[in-house]
Order: sequence, then C-alpha cells, then structure tokens
Amino acid sequence: MHSGLPQDPPGDRDTPHGAPGGAPGRWGAPGGPRTTGGPDRPRGVDERRFRSVLGHFATGVVAVTALAPGGRPHGLAVGSFTSVSLDPPLVAFCVGRTSTSWPHLRPADVLTVNVLAEHQRPVCDALAASGGDKFAGLDWTPSPAGNPVFDGALAWIDCSVEAEYPAGDHMIVVCRVRDLDVHASGGPLVFFRGRYGALHL
Repeated sequence: MHSGLPQDPPGDRDTPHGAPGGAPGRWGAPGGPRTTGGPDRPRGVDERRFRSVLGHFATGVVAVTALAPGGRPHGLAVGSFTSVSLDPPLVAFCVGRTSTSWPHLRPADVLTVNVLAEHQRPVCDALAASGGDKFAGLDWTPSPAGNPVFDGALAWIDCSVEAEYPAGDHMIVVCRVRDLDVHASGGPLVFFRGRYGALHL
C-alpha cells in the first residue's frame, strides 16, 4: 500500500508513489542517509528512513470497490484502513493524491470495503495493474449496495464518504458505515516490512 502513512500499503500502484499499499520491497533499508530537512521535515526523517521504520507496523489489507454509472466495477487496494467511531459508526482509509483509481470511486454514493483474506494477494495485484479490466478473472457478488464483494473476502462494509481531509501527499477519507457483515472464514492478508503475509495464531 502506499503513502505518507506509517507504511506504503499494497495496491493503487498505478500511481508513482503508490497509495496505502505500495509494492513489496520498495522501502529503503534501515539506517538510510539522514538529512537536515526543512522546517517541515525534522532531522533524520527522510522518506527512505520513514518508510523503513514505520514499515515495522503491520497492517491488514482491504479493497475498496464501487460501480461506476453504467455498471463498470472499479477498485483500489488499501493498507491504511481503520475503525474510527462506534457512534456514529465511522471508518477511515488513506488514498494517495496522485491515485488514478480514486477519482472513479469517489463519486459513488456507497463504497464497499472488502477485508481481504490471506490467499487474496492476487486481488491486490489485479487492482494495482495499469489499464485493462482489473476485475477480469476475479469472482465477486454484489453487496446490498450493489458493489463488488470478492469471493473469499473475510468481511464487507458498505459505507458513504462523510469527509475528506488533506494530509500531505494523501487524503484521509472518513466514511459512515451503512451495512456490514462477515463474508468468509480464514486468516487475514497482512502487509509488513514491504511484504504480504499471513497471520499465524
């Protein structure tokens, strides 16, 4: 995944920097060069070191989907997803400002968050591809809102954009939950230190 987030998430790699979900192995090694930086970048916080250190925080991976007018599905893989509030029920995720996928999703009245399972890295790879039909070969059924829920996803959440906040090279998107449910059993897809993996309990 990608961003000025604790780590670059998987997905949306059709952007130069990626979005919550950048490509595995793109982070720098620990101990990279330090810079004095300007007033907005403290000493020792260059981009390479930032990604390397914050990459030690593991995240789950979700796919955000919606249907464009006419019924064409669009999607974006994100690693910066979190619950925000119980009352009202809110969730949030981050999207890179240069994302070419988000402009197709943003106009939808309802977005659907798919919580991906450990075997669903191919979903991330497909959504990160440039051009073509990103949903070709991916099996899905509609959520109550009609958006794609990928077969095997652990859960789905139908939600509507409540607010967007600029945050450096990303946008923080806060959504109000409209409906949600568990969809399948299994372990989650995890992103850690630039790699996808599974959670072993």
